[in-house]
Amino acid sequence: MELGLYTFADVSPQPGPGAIGPHERLRNLIEEVELADQVGLDVFGLGEHHRPDYAASAPVVALAAAAERSKRIKLTSAVTVLSSDDPVRVFQQFATLDLLSGGRAEIMAGRGSFIESFPLFGYNLED
Repeated sequence: MELGLYTFADVSPQPGPGAIGPHERLRNLIEEVELADQVGLDVFGLGEHHRPDYAASAPVVALAAAAERSKRIKLTSAVTVLSSDDPVRVFQQFATLDLLSGGRAEIMAGRGSFIESFPLFGYNLED
């Protein structure tokens, strides 16, 4: 059995007490991965959303930064939405992450839970 964490790197959309912006949220994310690695968790997953209330629209990039600050924890998407991405590009990005991380990259593929990103990538929701 493996134990781990996942996040969507959500940010506080409204200014106020405790609100942080995307820049600080991504910095915190890297620290979270580093701490998870230090305490012995097995896996850290990062979801992908293309909305202003989530900071991680490019999880592979964030996971690559986390790979430099961690030693043994597996780094995975949570999830990679293949229905709105190019599978070859996804493979290439994760293959690069796998090389950078010393073999710790994993892909979790899924359909996602939000449909508003499909038009961003040129997909018609009626198709």
